[in-house]
Amino acid sequence: MPRFYQGNNIELLRSGEEYFPALVAACDAANSEIHLQTYIFAEDLSGRSVADALMRAARRGVSVHLLIDGFGSKELSAKFLQNLQGAGVRVFKYRPDISPWTLQRERLRRLHHKIAVMDARVAFVGGINVIDDMVTPGQVPPRYDYAVKIEGPLLAQIHPMVTRLWGLVAWTQLRSHKLSSPAVSVRAEVCGTHRAAFVIRSNVRHRKDIENAYLEAMRNARWEILIANAYFFPGKNFRHTMIEATARGVRVILLLQGRVEYLLLYYASRALYRQFLDAGIEIYEYRHGFLHAKVAVIDGHWATVGSSNIDPMSLLLAREANILVEDTGFARGLRSSLEHAIEIGAEQVQGMEWWARWLSTRFLPWFCYQIVRFLTGWSSYGRARDFT
Repeated sequence: MPRFYQGNNIELLRSGEEYFPALVAACDAANSEIHLQTYIFAEDLSGRSVADALMRAARRGVSVHLLIDGFGSKELSAKFLQNLQGAGVRVFKYRPDISPWTLQRERLRRLHHKIAVMDARVAFVGGINVIDDMVTPGQVPPRYDYAVKIEGPLLAQIHPMVTRLWGLVAWTQLRSHKLSSPAVSVRAEVCGTHRAAFVIRSNVRHRKDIENAYLEAMRNARWEILIANAYFFPGKNFRHTMIEATARGVRVILLLQGRVEYLLLYYASRALYRQFLDAGIEIYEYRHGFLHAKVAVIDGHWATVGSSNIDPMSLLLAREANILVEDTGFARGLRSSLEHAIEIGAEQVQGMEWWARWLSTRFLPWFCYQIVRFLTGWSSYGRARDFT
């Protein structure tokens, strides 16, 4: 069960337009320590602005730790990394030994969370990588995503996790424990009214924490479940929980990706549409731009924002992190934002139209679905029975 902390101040940030200025400002205000851990760190306008803030902090004596994923950030140039390190930023890559000529299941276990912590006083958690909102081929509107800024007692959970992971990577790559000890103590003063929890997914002690948080909230839902997710390929337990909710009168709404970004998962997820539509679940495809959000609102009171998709990669393999918030005001704000996204940029999938289209195109979704099922079973050593 997730541990909830009272007295937090949780601020919703919509896409990079709100996230990056807040992140840079927090870096510039840091006095002793910064931890930034992200899947993608791109060498674009947004990436350079964050890198400049990290280097400014390091030059004034702040201990700056940057942990990037070895696959997600593989395009970073050596010169870019050298500039960071030359300014005093400590940089590690999570699982850097990636070769296109070998296929090992362990290398699918990526660092997918997006977390920043400054002085153990303020943290950012969400789905936004350090990459410009416009960096997607053929994209005109910006990428649609969320993060949260957190202050308060919840830092007592977030800060130890980031320092522990940094220490683990430092030990495996340098055989040194010196970089693992935190430079500051957590400041856990009450500074708001939000009740919140921090949940992660890892491959040791927290394999199903995020999925179980979703399942518990959906089982307790009374009137509405609203999920916005970029890559939605849930296992049978998750699907059945949604269908059971509709059977007892709960309105279930899915806001999903409407543009092709990753072809295999895009079509595989559509193989599940008929089951959802038959159960009365509403499906909206976001086509205004690329949807990258991983959020949900249940009964206008429970909400989650984070990095975890509802797919095998996130729920079985990657390191993920989500914030759970039990607060009517916060949930109302997130729900309103999602409703606006549906109104301006989404189209509802209608049952009869979908079934007519399905008859002429059913082979491709079915084929992709079978491939994803096979890859899921292979990559998880056969333990992913819920997905296969």
